[in-house]
Amino acid sequence: MSNGDIFVGEVIGTAILILFGAGVCAAVTLRYSKARASGWVVISFGWGFGVLAGAYTAAPLSGGHLNPAVTLGIAVDTGEWGTVWVYVLGQFVGAMLGAVLCYLAYFAQFQANVRDTGTGTGTGTGTGTTGGTADEPVPTLGVFSTVPEIRNPVANLVTEIIATVALVLPILAFGLTEGLGESGTLVLIVSLLVVGIGLSLGGPTGYAINPTRDLGPRIVHTFLPIPNKGTSDWGYAWIPVAGPLIGGALAGLVYNAAF
Repeated sequence: MSNGDIFVGEVIGTAILILFGAGVCAAVTLRYSKARASGWVVISFGWGFGVLAGAYTAAPLSGGHLNPAVTLGIAVDTGEWGTVWVYVLGQFVGAMLGAVLCYLAYFAQFQANVRDTGTGTGTGTGTGTTGGTADEPVPTLGVFSTVPEIRNPVANLVTEIIATVALVLPILAFGLTEGLGESGTLVLIVSLLVVGIGLSLGGPTGYAINPTRDLGPRIVHTFLPIPNKGTSDWGYAWIPVAGPLIGGALAGLVYNAAF
């Protein structure tokens, strides 16, 4: 694969991944979405399908890494570092592009970024079922990037490391199964793995498990003209970058030593 093919493949594949992933978060979060409040299971499957669509699309060009933690884990295992920067650059550009596409797809919902709080208890003039007129912003960062349920930097970092090892180590091990890649089922299995990680390990931090998946859309969120969008939370932003990179490197080391 040429550097050009790798870059284009990772841009397209990661953009599709983020479009699906951020899209399902927008669908569940934003007011006037038909999928509003449909829950965590929907979000987990949305991200899994994003991996499915993005990786299958990118595979002929780049192999469909779509994640610097995966790229790093492979490089640590194989010792081949020459194209790592191309993969990561493509993933970063693709993540930002996917975030912009999600914003455009949900443009009307982002513009209506308020929710009725129904502050009254009688039959007031508000639109809420309990009356009242007050509205407040719906935070939008969770559409684009991860937000921990309990803000504890050490615990959050450990969660991201563990979840990323749970992603990258199986991906590396799947390569030992003869014919899995040729049969076309490898990407499907990885997609189901991502769904499983979301269901099992996503509760504490929202399972970034991918540095560019979190950082690229966070940058886009900072600059998009979303009404009442709230903070981009840059104080937390290093955790979903450092945690997955540490986890990816550890997975590569464990795989290299054990297999």
